[in-house]
Amino acid sequence: MSQHPQGLDMQARSRARRRALQALYAWQMSGSHMNAVIDQFRHEQDMEVADLEYFEDLLHGVETNVAALDEALRPHIDREVAQIDPIERAALRLAAYELKFRPDVPYRVVINEAIEVTKRFGADHGHSYVNGVLDKLAGELRAIEKRG
Repeated sequence: MSQHPQGLDMQARSRARRRALQALYAWQMSGSHMNAVIDQFRHEQDMEVADLEYFEDLLHGVETNVAALDEALRPHIDREVAQIDPIERAALRLAAYELKFRPDVPYRVVINEAIEVTKRFGADHGHSYVNGVLDKLAGELRAIEKRG
């Protein structure tokens, strides 16, 4: 994708995040192996217009680091991670992964994308909850960037 203008790369990443949210939701609900979930999503035609490499990085990153991500979220949430709505939980885990392990992605982009996918797939006010949690987490994980 490097030969495309940056706007197309950003759109492809947005689509990758939307699909990753859906795949994480499926993974959380089914308990299937992540590779099986990725294979299922890879065969859908939408993936042609998403950043497949980024999609897989997000999913493998969340799967590998889920305990550390949940631990990072814990001080900023008002209930156990398992009690958070599954869509909001998937959005929080995805964004926590990007905040913690993808410093190449600006924290504002991470938070805005998480809010957008939660608005699209989550409960009515889920995006407000996600925004509040991620704003606190970004303050902790990206303090230098956030101050700047």
